[in-house]
Amino acid sequence: MYESKMKSEETEHLFEAILSLQSVEECYRFFDDLCTFGEILAMSQRYQVAEELYAGNTFSQISKKIGVSSTTITRVNKCLCYGADGYKTVLDRCSRKQPGE
Repeated sequence: MYESKMKSEETEHLFEAILSLQSVEECYRFFDDLCTFGEILAMSQRYQVAEELYAGNTFSQISKKIGVSSTTITRVNKCLCYGADGYKTVLDRCSRKQPGE
């Protein structure tokens, strides 16, 4: 069983709330209320970097395409290589889905 350093009753409630969302529209509504635009942008960029790294693209290709710093790419790459496998879990599941599902 994985034990996160951020585990607490509060984060447990937050993650349960996220898991209760049933559509992309509900996600937009919840995250619009929960996060700033900058926080959402940062998370979506990191996820996009993870997708690109997972697809085998180079740091320079990713930086040019997404416009993020090498520091951000390095951070995401470190998580992909040595992290808790969160990115890998989601990327594997999403790569099996067909576009529009």
